[in-house]
Amino acid sequence: MRGRIDAFLCNRNAIFSETNQRMESASTTSLFSLNIDPVTKTHLTETARWARFLAIFGMIVLALGLIVALMGATVFTRFFGFPTGIEDESNTAMGSVRVAVVGGTFITLAIFFFPLLFLLRFANAMRRAIAANDQNRLNEAFQNLKVYFRYLGILVIIFLVLYGIIICIAIMGIAGVDR
Repeated sequence: MRGRIDAFLCNRNAIFSETNQRMESASTTSLFSLNIDPVTKTHLTETARWARFLAIFGMIVLALGLIVALMGATVFTRFFGFPTGIEDESNTAMGSVRVAVVGGTFITLAIFFFPLLFLLRFANAMRRAIAANDQNRLNEAFQNLKVYFRYLGILVIIFLVLYGIIICIAIMGIAGVDR
């Protein structure tokens, strides 16, 4: 009888040990070493193509905006007869406004350049990672995508706060007019 109990306990421990090892290896495989199958590769390749297209198109739009801002500061001013602030002292305020608008345009273009840069980096790194089956480049691609979304998220928060402030000021202004 004693031999049967010992055999049962040894057998039970072996079963539990084997089950625990299977669970540990299954959880390690499924959680920490994800595999990229052909369907996922196709999706990531297409995503990288679209990201590259959008990044390049966005940079072209920013470059056109830069050209328009520079032309607005120089050519359009003379062509349409806007005061430059140089001819006489009464037009210096208008010249200062023009410089402020062009400066604001440059700042806005610089702010929107960086998300496009990170999107382009994501697209290029993803394309290279898939072509070479390189895990480090894949990690680099997703890191750039993370920075892209973080940057856009921070911009959205800033704009929401600014809109909230503008709405509060407008409400206070309307309330002040009613008195």
